[in-house]
Amino acid sequence: MPDPQQPWYTPGPPQQPVPGNPYASEGGTPQGFGPPTPPPRRRFGRGPVVAAFVALVLVVVAGGAYALFDQGRDDPAKPMAKESPGPSGPASPSGAPAAGGPELSRIPTTKEVAAARKPDESAAWIVDDRTDLPKQINKVHDLWIVGDTAVQALHRKVTAYRLSDGAEVWNVDLPSSVCETPANPTPDGKVVVFHHERPDNERGNQCNRMRMIDLKTGKQGWHKELDEPGDRDNTFIVYSAISGDVLSVARNMQAITYRMGDGSKLYEIPRENKDKCVPDDVAGGAARLLVSSDCMIAIDRSKNYGQVRELDPGTGKVLWRYRMKTGWSFGSLISMDPVVFTTYNNEDTARDWRITVLDPGGRHRTTFDARDKGFEHCAGESAGGNIQPCRGTRVGKGLIMLGGTEQVGAYDLKTGKFLWGVKSDELRRLYPLRAEDGTSMLIYEAATSSRPGRTFLMGPRGAGTETNVVKHPVATAPYEYEMSMGHTAYVDGRLVLTSTHVSGDENRKPVREARMLSFVPAAP
Repeated sequence: MPDPQQPWYTPGPPQQPVPGNPYASEGGTPQGFGPPTPPPRRRFGRGPVVAAFVALVLVVVAGGAYALFDQGRDDPAKPMAKESPGPSGPASPSGAPAAGGPELSRIPTTKEVAAARKPDESAAWIVDDRTDLPKQINKVHDLWIVGDTAVQALHRKVTAYRLSDGAEVWNVDLPSSVCETPANPTPDGKVVVFHHERPDNERGNQCNRMRMIDLKTGKQGWHKELDEPGDRDNTFIVYSAISGDVLSVARNMQAITYRMGDGSKLYEIPRENKDKCVPDDVAGGAARLLVSSDCMIAIDRSKNYGQVRELDPGTGKVLWRYRMKTGWSFGSLISMDPVVFTTYNNEDTARDWRITVLDPGGRHRTTFDARDKGFEHCAGESAGGNIQPCRGTRVGKGLIMLGGTEQVGAYDLKTGKFLWGVKSDELRRLYPLRAEDGTSMLIYEAATSSRPGRTFLMGPRGAGTETNVVKHPVATAPYEYEMSMGHTAYVDGRLVLTSTHVSGDENRKPVREARMLSFVPAAP
């Protein structure tokens, strides 16, 4: 929440509201000119690291404007408060403390959050999942929005929460921990989750059990062992995708498809170029199936290249094939329709990457470099190994939207031309949620250790003209901060947040971690 004594924007003439949005906020016009400072780069490949930079300027470059704002600096590190060793009373009605304040002992209830809400803050619900987790870092898997529920897998359980109030609707207990989930369910709300062969957490535990679940009801369907080609004792890393009613699975340089209805095998996705181009990952969504491949021509990485194919999900027929230039590989998928993805230089995976756009026939439309504006690959965050999703990115209404630490911006989908962007001089994370009418973006600004986040609209006019849509409550700020690099979903005006990982060691947690958070504009 902006501090009135330290506003983000230099005071100026009253802003004009962004058209088409009923919510308003205050703002002004920034000052200052100069070139942006490029951030340091770190290795991304399949495991990017967050990097940040400091800037406070307004730049006009190559037909695109970069507006910048300032709200004072927050400590980017996680707060190091510890849980109280003994029981304590309910959360303070005035909201949760900032970093360095009283220790957090428990997560407030949704009722307590509502009681602490200030008149200008959004309505919110919070989920405290007390599942007993292993004393390790546990992955929180893909977030699915199905009907009026948000569904997710954690450890040995898949749980659905009602979007209106966060109440648990159903849960499914599994015999072992979940190790892989597809990014998207089928159009009628079904998924296949992958869980380990054994219930223990010891080494050598294969990720080879498949189980179909109806996300609308929680009812379980077929379950079977992954029918894998090749070495059956090397199924530790598995990637999956759903395309219509087809499940695709990639592992250990092999790929295979199944029918979602009954789990029957359909076909194996072949290697190409005399077995030198091997499938390494799959991506789905709607009724489309993309398969990325590494083409290992030589020991010298500069002579190898990546390839992506679109297959007819039902038959496996190749609809089109796009080869990256020699020395470059497929990175992460930004959009399935249209197809937009990142590529990286095999000899400099730490810093050298691009964004490529294809037309509907798989032909090259444009490639551009977003590094000169300070953007990091997939907002500097890891997708956990999968090519889908590429975090901190969105495509819609003719825009490619990129976010990350301290900045968010828009590029023209057809030309790759930079249009406009916003930078902050503080270490806040900004994530595009969707395009609005092709002229503005809905943006989630993550919480810091001392302030809650917000959801706002911003367009080409830049800093000082943003319009607050959702002002997140102070009472949930510490728990929102813990989710600042997590999963996000925006549906019907409601923002849903979860972490990507949670700790199972109660004694080492900086704060108790909420399971899920949701914000929506409060009724007037």
